[in-house]
Amino acid sequence: MNKVALPRGLRTVNRVVKALLGTGIRIGDIHVLTVVGRKSGQPRSTPVTPYEVDGERYLLGGYPGADWVHNARAAGEGTLAHGRRKKRVRLVEVPVAERGPMLRAFPEKVPNGVGMMVKAGAVTEGSPEEFAANADRFTVFRVVGA
Repeated sequence: MNKVALPRGLRTVNRVVKALLGTGIRIGDIHVLTVVGRKSGQPRSTPVTPYEVDGERYLLGGYPGADWVHNARAAGEGTLAHGRRKKRVRLVEVPVAERGPMLRAFPEKVPNGVGMMVKAGAVTEGSPEEFAANADRFTVFRVVGA
């Protein structure tokens, strides 16, 4: 697998999406996750797309080394906003050995995310099997309502 690089313009797109979502506009299933920064102690927000597998909600950290993943891991909790609705949540990291079903479901549940991950080099084809085979490269959080 090649080195993963954030797609060009992703940071700018994320800023625009956060601004739109902050006004209460809904953009599909995109939510804004806000957690306390592990170094700054300040709230840090990023667009995410929760998806459901067997009645549980999950978030996929598809870019190894992503700051939001490190912050979510350190904080263990945050706020998930969709439109004007905000909900406090706990973020429970799923162990590598248990990530397979959540990763296999990702391409079907979040097809737009797959395209970005192919572009970034995180996966080559984006098949369910490829995601599951790379369970050690992707972080999966179970989203638990608090």
